[in-house]
Amino acid sequence: MPDHAPGRAARESNGPPSTGGLSEIAVLFLRLGLFGFGGPAAHIAMMEEEVVTRRRWISREQFLDLLGATNLIPGPNSTEMAIHIGMVRAGVAGLVVAGLCFILPAGAITLGLAWAYVRFQTIPQTSTLLFGVKPVVVAIILSAVVRLGRTAVKTVSLALLGSAVLALALLGLNEIVLLLAGGVVGIIWSMARRGSIRPVVFVLLGTCGVAALASLAAAAVSASSAPAWPASPASLPAIALFFLKIGSVLFGSGYVLIAFLREGLVADYRWLTELQLLDAVAIGQFTPGPVLSTATFIGYLLAGWPGALVATVAIFLPSFLFVVASHPLIPRLRGSPLAAGFLDGVNVGSIGLMAAVTVEFAVGALRSWEGWAIGLAAFVGLVRFRVNPAWLVIAGALTGWALVGRP
Repeated sequence: MPDHAPGRAARESNGPPSTGGLSEIAVLFLRLGLFGFGGPAAHIAMMEEEVVTRRRWISREQFLDLLGATNLIPGPNSTEMAIHIGMVRAGVAGLVVAGLCFILPAGAITLGLAWAYVRFQTIPQTSTLLFGVKPVVVAIILSAVVRLGRTAVKTVSLALLGSAVLALALLGLNEIVLLLAGGVVGIIWSMARRGSIRPVVFVLLGTCGVAALASLAAAAVSASSAPAWPASPASLPAIALFFLKIGSVLFGSGYVLIAFLREGLVADYRWLTELQLLDAVAIGQFTPGPVLSTATFIGYLLAGWPGALVATVAIFLPSFLFVVASHPLIPRLRGSPLAAGFLDGVNVGSIGLMAAVTVEFAVGALRSWEGWAIGLAAFVGLVRFRVNPAWLVIAGALTGWALVGRP
């Protein structure tokens, strides 16, 4: 038995074949979309387990490079990771299949809940199921942080950088700013190792300029969503334009999405009430898959089935376009010493952000002995017995219901 571990580690470190069948991509991402509870960090952790450790479609270093690039473009990180992986595995066709299959389960479930909400004016009670799912999500993310950290943390300096990003993220600093700063620090250390530190001033100024432009663009789009005339009915073109703008500029967590939605839908256009928006956000948090499936729920409230379809396509379409544009650049970045230093800094920063999410999740999920027991059992199942995360999510939901779901 012991001699199997080194062999597995060696296989994981080697690059796998770059092409594969569309059916295997479809099956994998349909399952991930169906059981991917817990938000982007949990989704990415499940993808890492499936495509790096189990299937060896890509190496862990490739996965980290994709993750770093994904964090630097607008849109939902986990959806863009699915699209990147599909493109690595089977080209443009794989890109489309992976993205659609990851989005479809969440969209379908959210659409069904939207229909029930309109008919019954309420949302289902989900606290008992989530009680058991949340500790499992903590375990899934933590196990991925450990695995990815072993690859991303190449030096003591990178370890210190990741720890700094973790601490600053817990203090509430913006994610994209932390990632850009991590990339700049990575460039500085790369230059220092090669004895070429003088150009660093220009790099710092350029990076600060990019961050400033991104912030200004987001503010401009936010401001432009306010109509110059009284709120008009929610037509399909207006719904499409609103969600297309959100999908094009959205950086950061689901809380940023909530801010965009409240400003546009409640304060500016007055298409929804505060209560309706809160219910839409609750549905997006409960359902598996991308949190941006909240758009499906809102689109249905505004314009029925056509509205749901238009809103869903509009908010996710930019992600496909951003990945198509950025994907060919990633290998070239790794081939440049300067850009490789930037990627190393961004990658370790991404691990720090995932670790911060783990801490935040743990604070809410591990408040009782039941939560600790479920989380510890899930972590052991992942690390020691390599149990599929989807089965752990189901087991956690059932355990939560058994422990607290009865009077």
